[in-house]
This record gives sequence, structure tokens and C-alpha cells, in this order.
Amino acid sequence: MGLISDGDKKVIKEEFFSKLEEPVKLIAFIGKEHCQYCDQLKQILAEISELSDKVTYEVHDFDAEKELAEKYRVDRAPATVITRNGEDFGVRFFGLPAGHEFGAFLEDIVDVSTGNTDLAPDTKEAIANVERDVRILVFVTPTCPYCPMAVRMAHKFALENTKAGKGKILGDMVEAIEYPEWADEYKVMAVPKVVIMVDGEDKVQFEGAYPEKMFLEKLLAALE
Repeated sequence: MGLISDGDKKVIKEEFFSKLEEPVKLIAFIGKEHCQYCDQLKQILAEISELSDKVTYEVHDFDAEKELAEKYRVDRAPATVITRNGEDFGVRFFGLPAGHEFGAFLEDIVDVSTGNTDLAPDTKEAIANVERDVRILVFVTPTCPYCPMAVRMAHKFALENTKAGKGKILGDMVEAIEYPEWADEYKVMAVPKVVIMVDGEDKVQFEGAYPEKMFLEKLLAALE
């Protein structure tokens, strides 16, 4: 039995995948740990790829294919990277993109395919100028209705920085239930929780789905 209903498949085709321009490849890494939902992940990727000839997917063994994982800057699994023709835009999901995050996953596929986001011009300019290594972790749970907003913001920042030729920003959704030790490391008590790392060091943490201007202010503060 499929995970995506026929009604939802129709919506995905008409409202999301009708906007696709360039081919998108979903590259998933699965390892020995945190894999209670790996079968569901593989099934979701397979079902999504059947809805458009512009969407394909690959599943790789994280433990056996370390070089490929490093190429896509993936340091643990399960993880899914949304790429355009294999080009990495820093848009990643650590854990299953389920519940409220499924919509964010579909919107990210469209953004990566078109190369466009709805960020304001001054935000795009600020993001384009980021030249230090930034990693934005967004801890979520599938039932959190506010989490996709934070995830999408992190992913838009990553995409815009890559478009500018930098590729310095990584936007990571982290499913807190699947990665309990990662959530514990950052004392995640409520979601969404956002952690902004610069050059490998934790700089700024906050809870809540901040609007674009405030999210950008937090990023710029982390860079100071």
C-alpha cells in the first residue's frame, strides 16, 4: 500500500510538480543507525519520483559510500539531499520528511528545480555576500505546524547562497525524534529550535519560526 494517497498524488502533480523546470535528483543516505523509518523514506522517494519525469532518486549506504557522503557534506544518516542535476544546494533533510515537513519537502523540490525563492531582494543580497561556512540546524517534529516555516527559511538561505556561487550555507532539517542524541546535545525542549553554526562553532540558538527579516538578523549576528 502506498504512503501517498491518490488524492495527494493529484495535488502534488498539479500544484507542485507542474512548476518544475530543471531535473531534480533526491539523493538519500541510509546507515545502520537511526533507521527505524528508512523503509518509509525509500518508499516516499520512490512514490514521489513516479509523479514527474523530472524527479529521480538514489539511495546510498552511508557507511559504505563515505566519499559520496562527504561530497554532499552529509555527516550522518538517514539524510536526503535535494539536488539539481546532482548539484548540491545545501538543502538537506536529516530524518523522514513526514507530517507537516512533507509540504516543505515538496516546496523545496520546486525551489531547487527552478532556482528561485520568494526571499526579498535585500535578503538575497545579504545572503549572497556570506562567505564563511554556515550550518543552520532546524530541529523539528512531524506534528509541529510551525516547523516547516523555519526549515524553509534555512533552505532558501542555502539555495540563494549557492546561486551566488558561494555554496557556504547548509540548511538542515533535523527530525528530533529520530536523532535524540543530536537533540539532547542542543537541549531541544521545544520545536522548531534553530542552531546557527559558523566555521564549525555554535554561535546563535533560538526557538520559534521567525519571519524572514528576524531570521536574517540572527544569521548576521552569528557572523559578527
